[in-house]
Amino acid sequence: MAQSNIEWTEMTWNPVTGCTKISAGCKFCYAEVMAKRLHAMGVEKYKDEFKVRIHPDALNIPYTWKRQKVVFVNSMSDLFHAQVPPDFIKEVFRVMNENPQHIFQVLTKRADRLLEIHQEVKWTHNIWMGVSIEDERVIERLELLKQTNARTKFLSCEPLIGPLPDLDLTNIDWVIVGGESGWKARPMDAGWALDIMDQCKQAGVAFFFKQWGGTNKKKTGRLLNGKIYDEMPEFRIEEL
Repeated sequence: MAQSNIEWTEMTWNPVTGCTKISAGCKFCYAEVMAKRLHAMGVEKYKDEFKVRIHPDALNIPYTWKRQKVVFVNSMSDLFHAQVPPDFIKEVFRVMNENPQHIFQVLTKRADRLLEIHQEVKWTHNIWMGVSIEDERVIERLELLKQTNARTKFLSCEPLIGPLPDLDLTNIDWVIVGGESGWKARPMDAGWALDIMDQCKQAGVAFFFKQWGGTNKKKTGRLLNGKIYDEMPEFRIEEL
């Protein structure tokens, strides 16, 4: 586990590491860069750099947390990657089911595999399931997410590299928007972010503006229309 600088979570938990590129949003993958850096530092977990690897020993970690946590699951991978065995996905869900005091945020670009397996796992209230949608070319991920049994559903429109003017946010609880960061970052048009924010307002969906990004994301900051937007889905522990 590790404390996280990601604005919409508190920490990360990586029972799987490594991934492969699947769409335009993957072009400058931060996790790939980080995996290579950790490999160079001699971190055992990343001895194979960014190849997909499962880590059964990591399954015990959530049982050791003493206080309630908000946890991004597999910040360094995609739980629904084709190379992750179905039985291991089920084990990850079992751990999340058995730790209802924590919120687990799962994010995938592989919504088709998510839909294939969604009936084989238990969706407790503490599991938030999201899909990444960087532009209209992958909008089908939204409809696939809606068909799952996840209790809380969200979208991560980051890196936002194109407009998303016609989002059907029915049964969606949360939308995150963010620009790409890094020295080769593709720019995000302000109008794209503002339009998504307006769609969320109309649909009554929580809206979180993560960052403008760019070569210096600290300098560009998080202000949208002069405000910080950090709404989150409602979460009531008594539902668990």
